[in-house]
Amino acid sequence: MFSSHARWVISSAPYKKALRAVCFLFFPLISFPVDAATQVSSVRVWPAQDYTRLTIESNATVTHNLFTIKNPERLVLDLENIDLTSALNELSAKISASDPYIKQVRVGHFKPGVVRLVLDLKTEVKPQIFALKPVGDYGHRLVLDIYPAQPADPLMALVVKSEGKLAQQNDKSAPEQKADEPSAPAGPAIKETSNQAKSEEPRPAGGKQEKIAKQEVTRLITIAIDPGHGGEDPGARGRGGTSEKNVTLAIARKVKAKLDQEPNMRSMLTRDGDYFIELQQRVRKAQKIRADLFISIHADAYIKPNARGSSVYALSERGATSAAARWLANKENESDLIGGVNLDVRDPYLKQTLFDLAQTATITDSVKLGKSVLIELGGVNDLHRQSVEQAGFAVLKAPDIPSILVETAFISNPEEEKRLKEENYQNKIADAIVGGIKRYFANNPPLAKSKLALQ
Repeated sequence: MFSSHARWVISSAPYKKALRAVCFLFFPLISFPVDAATQVSSVRVWPAQDYTRLTIESNATVTHNLFTIKNPERLVLDLENIDLTSALNELSAKISASDPYIKQVRVGHFKPGVVRLVLDLKTEVKPQIFALKPVGDYGHRLVLDIYPAQPADPLMALVVKSEGKLAQQNDKSAPEQKADEPSAPAGPAIKETSNQAKSEEPRPAGGKQEKIAKQEVTRLITIAIDPGHGGEDPGARGRGGTSEKNVTLAIARKVKAKLDQEPNMRSMLTRDGDYFIELQQRVRKAQKIRADLFISIHADAYIKPNARGSSVYALSERGATSAAARWLANKENESDLIGGVNLDVRDPYLKQTLFDLAQTATITDSVKLGKSVLIELGGVNDLHRQSVEQAGFAVLKAPDIPSILVETAFISNPEEEKRLKEENYQNKIADAIVGGIKRYFANNPPLAKSKLALQ
């Protein structure tokens, strides 16, 4: 036991200093842990009208602090315990003048151990930030999503584009058509008589009965076209370096252009650029525009390069129709893990929708649609599967919209990869998809539920 005087000597500052000096002289190999700075390996920017995504990839989780500043609008992101690497210094050059939300980015040391990013904004925004664990080829990622404070209404945007089409078609309508002339076999030009016009019921007693004129309403068919993958999620890669996300977008744009040329059809792309849209949000977009059909476009891949041909898939309530369909569904459903989804944000409406899954009637219609598209694809490419297969694809889970997933060809097959990059072949695939849609509606005229979406 030490005396009180001895304990005071040991605890005194001069004694502690001397003790540290002795330890340094006699125990030079002893090291004390020092936190190493986190290294940022890559910074990526994905600008789009829907939102702009900024991704910071590193070798460890990044401690961060995000806040906004008004007048002018700015976002400030502080990154703690990281080095100011070349990847961060190059961020400013990656901001495009066409970015809808970010004007410029300034990067620099704010204080020791803290790197500050200041994002000068073009408009008021609603940011979301979240971290992702390593997956696939990616390390740790810090994701900043910049959404507009007032998002656009996709249905209204679609209606505005459709008004001119409706007016143009009404100018060209039926007077020149003979009464006994049959309708076009594809069936997109559909006219319906309103329920009020059909009714011969008198007004309630005491009310003045009015003659209700019959009014024909042109029925626009609305198609949601979903280019698979995008942004952080490249999808499958061909041996020649082709990314699935680029092929699917090119084909989807062609499908849209061809559908928009049909007199009574209109279409919407779930993404119209190289950015990521989570699977549930793709479904939600289709529901917002009250789509009659949902077509998700992909390019298949397999471990063996000789796999080839086109396939069509629908949702299943009772498990996959084959092991291959189950494997493909699991692979496609991993898109959210790779692309990056903020799990803290919930959409209660969509959550209920997904719990409801798909009604039997909708799945039946999906299979019918798939068969029609498969017939048309058979005239362009070999069929990998001769019938529509089914499995639990998350992107097909709209309970009120017939939905299919089209695997246009195997991007993992060098021959088919080459064809998928050719504009002529992309047009043929697009023609087949449009032909399948028209074939489906020729046998399954659309219901009147979306009639009010015209205006």
